[in-house]
Amino acid sequence: MDFVTILMAAAVVIFLFWLFNSIYVIKEWERGVVLRLGRMLPEPKGAGLQLVLYPIDKLTRISLRIETLDVPPQDVITKDNVSVKVNAVCYFRVVDANRALSQVQNYLYATSQLAQTTLRSLIGQFELDSLLSEREKVNSKLQTILDQDTEPWGIKVTKVEVKQVDIPENMQRAIAKQAEAERERRAKVIHAEGEFEASQKLADAAEVLEKQPAAIQLRYLQTLTEIGVEKNTTVVFPVPIDLISQWIKPNEGKK
Repeated sequence: MDFVTILMAAAVVIFLFWLFNSIYVIKEWERGVVLRLGRMLPEPKGAGLQLVLYPIDKLTRISLRIETLDVPPQDVITKDNVSVKVNAVCYFRVVDANRALSQVQNYLYATSQLAQTTLRSLIGQFELDSLLSEREKVNSKLQTILDQDTEPWGIKVTKVEVKQVDIPENMQRAIAKQAEAERERRAKVIHAEGEFEASQKLADAAEVLEKQPAAIQLRYLQTLTEIGVEKNTTVVFPVPIDLISQWIKPNEGKK
């Protein structure tokens, strides 16, 4: 009787141990890849309570959530031979849990190394001005290349962003001088355009005054009105030559 009891107790313990190792709770954002005697089952286990046959089956959890990968700074030489240091961030997720487990040993590490090498090789194809001004184009190419390379691993790269571009100090000074010269050029062009427009308006005004001589007198009076606003101003009023000539002519006739 004691032997039977001990045997039953041992059977219960073994069953509980087997049940404990055979039951898995898969979270909503996870999938369970099952290896049965070394062969992978075609479909991974979904979310919820799942039962596998221990020790014949071995279940591995794979997260389907978006992973954030920080690409460390990379020393790169651009197409125009400028040394820069560039870092980026990569967002990706697993879309096929079976391939993520079977096609690559560690998909996180593999994606990280691939992102670093791709960043170095791609930045070398751009000039410094393009790298700074066409950031969206660089990000799009990075995403396309990484997505194509990681597709056999069951990984989808959703977004890649270049975070920071560190430029040498001497190059920063050169860029600042270039920007300052560009601003001066624009200022001179705008000033010249303003002078040109002003000269055109003055020419139009002169043409109107030439047709109406009396308008010059009105302009004189308007100028005096504007100057007379300040009471501490000495006004020098120019007398029209035509008016003086009218006074001189009668006197010459008398002589």
